[in-house]
Order: sequence, then C-alpha cells, then structure tokens
Amino acid sequence: MKKLYISKTEKKIFGVCGGIGETYDIDPTLVRLVMVFLCFATAILPVALTYLAAWIIVPEKPAE
Repeated sequence: MKKLYISKTEKKIFGVCGGIGETYDIDPTLVRLVMVFLCFATAILPVALTYLAAWIIVPEKPAE
C-alpha cells in the first residue's frame, strides 16, 4: 500500500497537492485545479481548512 507524504519536489505552497499527485500517479497540476474548483464551489473555508489540516498531519517524505 502506498503511503501519503508531503512532496519535496512538487511543492507550490506546502506540497500537499504534489504529494497526493505523486501517491496516486496523477499530475499534481490537475490536483491543484480540482482544489481551486472545490474552494470556489464551497466558499473557500472548508477546503482551505482541510488543506491546512493535511499539511499539519501528513508527514514529509523521508530521504531515500
């Protein structure tokens, strides 16, 4: 099973979307676009709080 980590290479703000993209083999740009769409669809606050919680909870990828 793949484990979710904060990305060190695909980082724009905190690396959460990049980590999701790397874990599920999806282009991180598409994940970011979905996040932006969800922010506007839900009045920003729920998705922004979820993103911040993920940044705090999800560990950084260990050095290989």
